[in-house]
Amino acid sequence: MKSFENAVTAVEEAVLALLLAAMTLVTFFQVVARYVFHSGWLAALECTTTLFSWLVLFGISYGVKMGTHLGVDAFVRLLPRPVFRATAVFAALACILYAIILLNADWLKYLFGLETRGGAIDYWYRMYMIGIGLEDLRLPEFMMQLLGFRAETLPRWVAYIILPVGLALFALRCVQATWAILRGRRETIIAAHEGESLITDKTLLQD
Repeated sequence: MKSFENAVTAVEEAVLALLLAAMTLVTFFQVVARYVFHSGWLAALECTTTLFSWLVLFGISYGVKMGTHLGVDAFVRLLPRPVFRATAVFAALACILYAIILLNADWLKYLFGLETRGGAIDYWYRMYMIGIGLEDLRLPEFMMQLLGFRAETLPRWVAYIILPVGLALFALRCVQATWAILRGRRETIIAAHEGESLITDKTLLQD
């Protein structure tokens, strides 16, 4: 089980590294093409924007998993240990609820009578059914034909698939974090004692 978890972590880190590297390379070559050759790639901005969206939405779940999301815990640290633990569980459950609402909020109308417009799953499905493409980003013609894409550019549903996938991963990691807090293997869903760590690191550098 430990080896499987390590393998999953390695895959996640590899995907994040590839997304960041792709963004950097596209931006670098676009700058060189524009200022040296007075040319450029029309879809460069759309490509980097899409890659950045993937990086963020894929990275939030990894941040929860590794406990690297920043948070303010100065007040809750002053609370008695049982109360502090209860607030940590509440925060983790709130994150799960947040992810579920973003994935699909239709259930809110049945419970509270709130008007909603679906969520990430519904939005992605609409893009899939409509089949429209992005503004400029396209694959080579033979790949577009091989994959059976109807649009002239890369279909929006391909780029937007990260919305439900990223939020589902975020919800999963929040559930795992909640379970770890309940079992006493983790204190909070955020990076613990971030301010204290910064002060400690600064002191070590000065020494």
